[in-house]
Amino acid sequence: MAEYTRKQVLDEAKGLAQMLASTEEIDRFKQVEAKINNNKKVQQLITKIKTLQKQAVNFQAYEKTEALKKVEAEIDRLQAEIDDIPVVQEFKETQIVVNDILQLVSGTIAREVTNDVISSTGGDLLSGETGSKTNNGSACSH
Repeated sequence: MAEYTRKQVLDEAKGLAQMLASTEEIDRFKQVEAKINNNKKVQQLITKIKTLQKQAVNFQAYEKTEALKKVEAEIDRLQAEIDDIPVVQEFKETQIVVNDILQLVSGTIAREVTNDVISSTGGDLLSGETGSKTNNGSACSH
């Protein structure tokens, strides 16, 4: 079996990252993000929310609970307004797709490494036990 250095593995990971960055899904994400960044209404709402969040922190620090409740309600209202904008909904959907792809790649790598460790030690893939565990009699006998 070939031996690889950590640097070689990381270089391959960077290559995989470049491949992922060149997928249709990532391209779509970048397009939708640009739309959001250029949407004046969305940007104005985000700015208002950030300002209100700073106020909320101050109100909380000074224990002004009534003022805090009002500010939090306004933040929620503005957030709902943002969420109703079609480009924001599209952005959230593309975020989910991109996250799903990253999770799929990460999970596949983890699973394949685990399976290789089990197989290379003469273990049992079905039970998920390495050869050293199986050979030591540590496995369940039922």
